[in-house]
Amino acid sequence: MEKQYIDLYKQQQESIKKHSSAVLNSSRDASFALFENLGFPTTALENYKYSDLKEALSIDYGLNINRIPIPVNPYEVFTCDVPGIHSYLYFVVNDAFYPVKDARNKDLPEGVIIGSLNEVAKTHPELIQEYYGKLSTTKNDGLIAFNGAFAQDGFFMYVPKNVVLEKPIQLINIMRSDVDFMANSHNLIILEEGAKAQLLVCDHTMDDVRFLSNRVTEVFVAKNATYEHYKLENSHSKTTNLSTLLIDQQTSSNVLANVITLHNGVTRNMIEIDLNGEHCETLLCGMVIADKKQQVDNFTSIIHSKPNCNSKELFKYVLDDVAKGGFTGRLMVAKDAQKTAAQQSNRNILLSKTAKMRTKPQLEIYADDVKCSHGATIGQLDETAKFYMQSRGISESEARLLLMFAFTNDVIEHIQIDALKDRIKLLVEKRLRGELSKCEGCVICQ
Repeated sequence: MEKQYIDLYKQQQESIKKHSSAVLNSSRDASFALFENLGFPTTALENYKYSDLKEALSIDYGLNINRIPIPVNPYEVFTCDVPGIHSYLYFVVNDAFYPVKDARNKDLPEGVIIGSLNEVAKTHPELIQEYYGKLSTTKNDGLIAFNGAFAQDGFFMYVPKNVVLEKPIQLINIMRSDVDFMANSHNLIILEEGAKAQLLVCDHTMDDVRFLSNRVTEVFVAKNATYEHYKLENSHSKTTNLSTLLIDQQTSSNVLANVITLHNGVTRNMIEIDLNGEHCETLLCGMVIADKKQQVDNFTSIIHSKPNCNSKELFKYVLDDVAKGGFTGRLMVAKDAQKTAAQQSNRNILLSKTAKMRTKPQLEIYADDVKCSHGATIGQLDETAKFYMQSRGISESEARLLLMFAFTNDVIEHIQIDALKDRIKLLVEKRLRGELSKCEGCVICQ
């Protein structure tokens, strides 16, 4: 699997670098050398034991190394929006930031920079150089290294000191191709001291071909800053979505990350949050609804590096048919991270005898003055509760729906954007009814 990409890089490295900025190229060769040494991850690796990517990575995908324009205007085909959210709206088509200006984006506060990572690296190289790769290049991971070798663009957001974005940022990742296609993009998000921002990332696919997206997102949240990260995946069954989210928190910062998978093919989310300052607050949660042959693996790592920090983690899965779910939650408390309070919970419901869920909560505690807990359960719907509702005149199908919706609701309630929360509730209800959930009016999802 690796050989074709190793040969491709050696043959096309000058073209790859030519169509990218100097800052992004600065660590490219080192990333390639690491990938050449590691190769793609397999289930033999502990961190990937629940992610079987062999079939997905064996496909001969096309890559857009020479940055040929993709014949699609996302502003024309993506017509849906969350009613009432009033967001700033941006697009990445495959692995390139789409440069069309949107009228709603004109009122960004002074000093805020949002755009193409590659272009901003040319206009503000000192800003990108300070942060780019600082989290990702330290990881001994084949997929992250592969991204570092091949990614030429992505989404960039910078929020200056004490600036508050009153509206959420909505980033739409659209996969578009006439042939089987791979996209590697790198996102960089920086919040300076006291800044506040919300980012909603939506993953969509347009065409009935096999896609593989390998996206790495680095987030830096400075002292007293507040950041909310929402990721909603609603792609088709031929899509393999590999997502890495790396977050660095500084003193008294606050981070909420909520990752929701409603429809997919094969998905692996890797999320690592490092609490690098005292008095940090972290809430990480996620939800998976999967059926048919869908596969979803969430690998999370919360690292308490400093004392007096709090973290909570909650992931829930609803699996039907022959769907496969995986959850690995690593909670690490460093030696000096006294007065840590951390909770981790993974709850799962299997609606069929053929659905499979594998879960592995992990605690690594090297401090002695902490309050930490974890737990995981795998079960079925409460038959007693279902019988009670049926005895009150509720049909069996509606009783099942109500129980499943109640099971997922506490994850949804952690969404702090009211308009988004209402839309997610609607989409989850439709998904639990067996419908292919989609945004109303969205041309892509039809």
